Amino acid sequence: MAEQTRPRPNILYIMADQMAAPLLKMYNSSSPIKTPTLDRLAKDAVVFDSAYCNSPLCAPSRFSMVTGQLPSKIGAYDNASNLAADIPTYAHYLRREGYHTALSGKMHFTGPDQLHGFEQRLTSDIYPGDYGWTVNWDEPEVRPDWYHNMLSVLEAGPVVRTNQLDFDDEVIYKATQYLHDHVRHRSNQPFCLTVSMTHPHDPYAMTREYWDLYEDVEIPLPTTSAIPHDQQDPHSTRLLKCIDLWGKEMPEERIRAARRAYFAACTYVDAQVEKLLRVLENCGLTDDTIIVFTGDHGDMLGERGMWYKMSWFEMSARVPMLVYAPNRYKQRRVKENVSTMDLLPTFVAMAGSTVDPSLPLDGLSLMPYITDEEGLKSDTAVGEYMGEGTLSPLVMIRRGRWKFVYSPVDPPQLFDVIADPKETTNLAAGYPVIQPQALSSSLFPQHPSDDTTFPSVDSGFHPQAIPHRPSQAVATPLPRNHLTHYFSNVLCLPTPPRTPNVHLSATNSPPNGSSITSSPPNGSAVQFPAGNLAPEYLSPPNGALENGTSKPTPSATSSQAILASFLVEAFTRWDFPAIRAAVVESQRRRRLVYGALMKGVLTTWEYAPPVDAGAIYIRNHGKGPLDDTEWVSRWPRLPR
Repeated sequence: MAEQTRPRPNILYIMADQMAAPLLKMYNSSSPIKTPTLDRLAKDAVVFDSAYCNSPLCAPSRFSMVTGQLPSKIGAYDNASNLAADIPTYAHYLRREGYHTALSGKMHFTGPDQLHGFEQRLTSDIYPGDYGWTVNWDEPEVRPDWYHNMLSVLEAGPVVRTNQLDFDDEVIYKATQYLHDHVRHRSNQPFCLTVSMTHPHDPYAMTREYWDLYEDVEIPLPTTSAIPHDQQDPHSTRLLKCIDLWGKEMPEERIRAARRAYFAACTYVDAQVEKLLRVLENCGLTDDTIIVFTGDHGDMLGERGMWYKMSWFEMSARVPMLVYAPNRYKQRRVKENVSTMDLLPTFVAMAGSTVDPSLPLDGLSLMPYITDEEGLKSDTAVGEYMGEGTLSPLVMIRRGRWKFVYSPVDPPQLFDVIADPKETTNLAAGYPVIQPQALSSSLFPQHPSDDTTFPSVDSGFHPQAIPHRPSQAVATPLPRNHLTHYFSNVLCLPTPPRTPNVHLSATNSPPNGSSITSSPPNGSAVQFPAGNLAPEYLSPPNGALENGTSKPTPSATSSQAILASFLVEAFTRWDFPAIRAAVVESQRRRRLVYGALMKGVLTTWEYAPPVDAGAIYIRNHGKGPLDDTEWVSRWPRLPR
């Protein structure tokens, strides 16, 4: 364990479900959503302006987050995927360091291991722990009854009670009790408490207490109108069929009602965060606790005529993220792209330790951003989606101002998110679909060959330039034998800087024919042909969107070169046929196992928190005299 210069902090990790970052006031000052507690935290927190999930679906996103690995590496394909018990999570790491690790709420664990390193789980989950929600790519036209449909929108409105309210009220109650128990019985041990709510996830329904807060608020319609169904991209078309919206329209009144209920649910989440903060304050834990808030994915909420998640558009993929510990970290806004799988190495670093450098890990510690000190900053978020609505892996790379989306069964998409935050212009449109062997080597410089196993396409990719996951404060390259297994392990390393990124040293157009150099922290460099990649389009400066200004869309030449470089990275990084085969095999296994387990005597995997009635409240055995029982349970305690 690393030497500590101050007491190890507690970590209170709060998650919302399906909370779209672009709608929140901390990112959009004109937002009508009332989140006073989160807004107050954001004023003194490290706020990440461009944080993404690694899969826009509940379970794969969460599994990637807790393990620090991309979904395809850990079999996190859909909401019925099984996370292997021997894959380390941040709970394992922190527990090994002496932390008490606890989970209150949703994590969507499926299969027999329902703890995954958490020493204590305070509630059951809201969703099934079995394989019943396994996606079936063998029958893509079949809509199972558990798929989303539009009843959440058509029935949106005020309620007295829902499943979701039952769950989250218990989640917060159990979390507050945990904090009370900690200060009374375990104050000499640091904790990592994960509090994971299911709101504002659909159904769009909320109590009058929060619904009525928006009585006099003009509920805005989506900023991007519904796109005619025959003009939607192929993936969006499949999603519309998945949610049973294909060929249908939602009435404006129902759209407003759903958005109002969603806004109210965000306010409900904010109120629960306030309850947790109040307990921290009352128990004297505030100064010793780092508060981290984020989510698993967003919600399209009618934008482009789409609902729920499962796509890589901003409303679906971007998540809120802040780190609040004003006595440790100065307030700042982080503009660079990060993702939730970066949280595992971040939590380990917060605890004063390091991750095991011999084990796979895709996430990078966010501490260089949080402390504003030297360290590896990739400005990159990478994601994979393999759930319902697609037939092959749908991947995303978000770097600098660019977002690249690709699946072998669909045309690629390329968006300049700075100049085009609504993602209305696909810069890849009109270009032919390029296969790896057809990519023009003229777009990329030549590098000496080496003994590593890479595609037979000249990608301009030099293995020594990969920004390796650091095992300590500075980046330390992994042994060469790790590189030779790059493809068989699919994604054992962070994204190599083969495409424009924040490390580009040029700020103005170089002379014609010269090159732009990227300098990663390990001292190596990757060059890009300047004639195709104009530097003003490579990476946004801080404040690029201030005063409503943004840079123009790149020329056709530069956008084609950027698209080509992203395609090379995708073909280099992912073995799409192998991943698809693994997904289909997993689906078939799980369908068979589920069908068998549903016959005969049913033994479920649903987690039931153990309750020892003899060890709580007042008992005549094992708790000593009555006065001592009352004294131990009181906080603060009076001196005796």
